Amino acid sequence: MYTGKTEQPCCLCGDPDTTTRLDLPPRAVQLLKNSGPIAWRDIVGEVSIHFCASDWGLVRELVLDMGLNPLSRCNAARASLDIREDFEALLNDVRDEPDQTDLEARMQRESRRVIREFDEDELSEQRDLVEAKIRLWSFEELGVAAV
Repeated sequence: MYTGKTEQPCCLCGDPDTTTRLDLPPRAVQLLKNSGPIAWRDIVGEVSIHFCASDWGLVRELVLDMGLNPLSRCNAARASLDIREDFEALLNDVRDEPDQTDLEARMQRESRRVIREFDEDELSEQRDLVEAKIRLWSFEELGVAAV
């Protein structure tokens, strides 16, 4: 029986003991390694990737110090996501292709706000900044217009 998204192992090394999760727009799954068979338009909600403590340190360095998007190194098979067909099987109902427009627009706005306010917001964490940069770089790399 379908039970929804679950915590997955580290998307880089496969370690089941993860410490950090990033939520990405469905379209970003195209940037992950081994993502060919996944129809991103059929993903419902965000895609979550998880990192173990040591790989999280590497990801932080890649993003914050080197300005690189690490998604091409992450394995799509280790991402956590919901596919429309899973819902259809659970509900015995056919659903329309999900409209990702609102989710993508919200993620873009939220990411720009996090980057803009990071230095002034004492509650911001580096994880938030890393997630925001990866989201915006992914939209840019995939040719999604800024909202």
